[in-house]
Amino acid sequence: MSNVPSIWLAKTPGIQYVSVNASGILSEYAGGLADLSRRAALDASTSMMAYSMSKTITAVAVLQLMEAGKVGLDDAVARYVDGLPYPDVTVRQLLSHTSGIPNPIPLRWVHPAAAHAGFSETAALAEVLRKHSRLSFRPGTRYRYSNIGYWLLGSIVERASGLAFTDYIDAHIVRPLGLTTRDMGYAIPDPADHASGYLERYSFMNLLKGFLIDRELVGRSTGRWVEIRRHHVNSAAFGGLVGTARAFGVFLQDQLRDRSALIGANAKRVLYDPRQAVPGRDVAMTLGWHVGKVGGHQHFFKEGGGGGFHCLMRLYPERGLGTVVMTNATAFPVHRFLDETDGDIG
Repeated sequence: MSNVPSIWLAKTPGIQYVSVNASGILSEYAGGLADLSRRAALDASTSMMAYSMSKTITAVAVLQLMEAGKVGLDDAVARYVDGLPYPDVTVRQLLSHTSGIPNPIPLRWVHPAAAHAGFSETAALAEVLRKHSRLSFRPGTRYRYSNIGYWLLGSIVERASGLAFTDYIDAHIVRPLGLTTRDMGYAIPDPADHASGYLERYSFMNLLKGFLIDRELVGRSTGRWVEIRRHHVNSAAFGGLVGTARAFGVFLQDQLRDRSALIGANAKRVLYDPRQAVPGRDVAMTLGWHVGKVGGHQHFFKEGGGGGFHCLMRLYPERGLGTVVMTNATAFPVHRFLDETDGDIG
């Protein structure tokens, strides 16, 4: 794809898109603006916030540790996390969002980029667990999305591996893929080449931003866009990745290959088996992916969105295809974009 139709470009300041197979890039586009006030162009190397697309990477890390015999999927989470208020929750239930752990709106679980170096994720998690210590339902009986659940998975990776979560991901996922933290990591790699995120000025969310977003993060208005100042998510594991569509495309390429550089055959089976969610119930979820269908083709997907960005990656194993779209607009319709775009790829 050398161009994106203008109907899509009108819905976001900037956009990155890539489609891949196991061998390489099939098509790619990057265009628009990374920063409206500076009129800075967005290109393929411009980093953006990935938000919840981070969760699938976290899931792969847990499955790596399962393969290494350091984590059991049916282990109690309390084995790895001290002072946990949910004694009966298992690792498997965290991965599949069937733990019953609540999911309060996480938009305020962010901090300014300037405060990132001194931020204590451990202290932030302890406070969240204190405030949300009661389960919403009996673990394993229902599906309900939980950011706290994936935050806890980051703690499990740390305890089981002996490494800081971000260091583990760098050593065991980013580098084995042939990437660097410039391509995919948990900090803004180059402030001069990082996109600013934007909220649609004439939107319902903009009317409610005072309740949903820390006012300190609301920046200037430019035309029909309101800037969301640079920030980091409080949890690396549930939403902290910063990267490019091309870098996530490399991850999808690895998953399309017969032999992944990241996980073995058993872990790969677990990662893509929807029967791992709630036994006896049809839940469109694996231990790390959501399951969808478009044009008669099943796919696995993970969406990410928050203050100023919206993104989505999809994997079509039967078609040997992976696609990624990343934008710096909160409400960009990522699913409709890929529904239309993916159907045109042979």
